[in-house]
Amino acid sequence: MRKFALPPRGSRLRKPEVNAAHAVEGKAEGKNVVHSIEKAFRVLEAFTHLEPELLLSEVGRRALVDNATAFRMLNTLVLLGYVEKVEDTKRFRLTLKCLQLGFNAIARMDLRSIAKPILQKLVARGAPAASLGVLDRGEVVYIERLQLGMNRLSVDIRVGTRIPAYSSAIGRAILAYLPDDRQRAELESRPREKLTPNTLTDLRKLRALLKDVRRDGIALVDQESVVGLTALAAPIFGSQQSPVAAISLAAASSAIPASQFRDRFARPLLEAAAELSESLQAAGGISEGA
Repeated sequence: MRKFALPPRGSRLRKPEVNAAHAVEGKAEGKNVVHSIEKAFRVLEAFTHLEPELLLSEVGRRALVDNATAFRMLNTLVLLGYVEKVEDTKRFRLTLKCLQLGFNAIARMDLRSIAKPILQKLVARGAPAASLGVLDRGEVVYIERLQLGMNRLSVDIRVGTRIPAYSSAIGRAILAYLPDDRQRAELESRPREKLTPNTLTDLRKLRALLKDVRRDGIALVDQESVVGLTALAAPIFGSQQSPVAAISLAAASSAIPASQFRDRFARPLLEAAAELSESLQAAGGISEGA
């Protein structure tokens, strides 16, 4: 396998439905846990960008609570301003107040503002889409994305989109540099389902593949998350030299074979990741897990 890793420059180099069963799997028990808050967040997480308006019964089913509990939770969230009733219907939807929580978290990350011009340069060099993502409990969360092409694939990825880490280039680029115990925990934190015929789900094979990713410094995923989509990603390292995020490029598999996509974009992607790592460290950037 061809190796693309850059020289170490001072080591700086769902229609998905909310899986409520996964949300409660392994939940903490004991007197220090407020289960009503846990339920309230499951209610909020029942809504998705594909199905932003839900009936009470749909919310209850997704959040794994009975209708009476869902009713009380929704009415409380309406009172607090995080949920609203859709006029002339029996449906509910999230309000823009929810965005304040998410963007308050993103706003503290210098990473996003530092990354944007770097993503723009990659797109200007011919990459149809460039993204920045972080790892969160076995999933990749996109915190920045620029896209010029890809509409024909109906790929709807935006800031805040979550996808499984085990099947994504961004996820693998980060997972490859985690300590063994943390890596295994992330891979086992959610069910590993076959999203496409190409999706690798076997834990032993995934961990062997991640060793290759760490050796090469780059992760290539060919139609494992979405049929017809090829993605390439490289990790970004924070102030403690641990992976805090990854930057990725994506293209239609029909437009360019995976091997050619890697040959064409591996070097600029690795250079961009190294530049972003150095910029983040110089700015006193976030540490892994922040």
